[in-house]
Amino acid sequence: GAGLPARRADLPGPLPSLSHCIGTLKRIKQQGKEKTKIVAKTQLGSLGYKLLPIWCCNNEWEILALKGVEFLNRDLEVDGRFVTLQIWDTAGQERFKSLRTPFYRGADCCLLTFSVDDRQSFENLGNWQKEFIYYADVKDPEHFPFVVLGNKVDKEDRQVTTEEAQAWCMENGDYPYLETSAKDDTNVTVAFEEAVRQVLAVEEQLEHCMLGHTIDLNSGSKAGSSCC
Repeated sequence: GAGLPARRADLPGPLPSLSHCIGTLKRIKQQGKEKTKIVAKTQLGSLGYKLLPIWCCNNEWEILALKGVEFLNRDLEVDGRFVTLQIWDTAGQERFKSLRTPFYRGADCCLLTFSVDDRQSFENLGNWQKEFIYYADVKDPEHFPFVVLGNKVDKEDRQVTTEEAQAWCMENGDYPYLETSAKDDTNVTVAFEEAVRQVLAVEEQLEHCMLGHTIDLNSGSKAGSSCC
């Protein structure tokens, strides 16, 4: 059936217009300290406010400029667990499209962001989701944690209702949905906390599956498993 093209170094042809933000979150355990890496792909235009950089600057992030990206660091406590957030923002520039694969690969969570006053950005959510799944080489898309953000809720001229966005999330994977505003800092920190919670939930489920998956060495058969 129809689907993504066979894997190769890059997709053929020009990129679609991406007035959006894709944030990918990676967790790393190093020397007993948990680290969370968030990779943001943003593009100016109808999305308007750049969600991540504005939040970072307002909260005294450490910002390091690299070629084609901004690298940002911040510590965050989520439900009693301390993580280090790292943000890589490619600014959505066409000439840096080759950075998608190394940025997306190995991510544990993806934040899909649209603008509530731009219906086209909402209708592109499915395409952005497929782009991430392809370049991140997600093995199990059905169970991969996505968080959807409706940005610019400070604007009065909405084109997408809360109910529409919630319905999309329910139909496409029962994803958490949050409405944010980078302009007045509405739910921005909450969005990242939710992303971390989604990652921790998946990790706990996997650990539970591993503990519940036993094998009878005498018969060579599986004695029991709590996972599908």
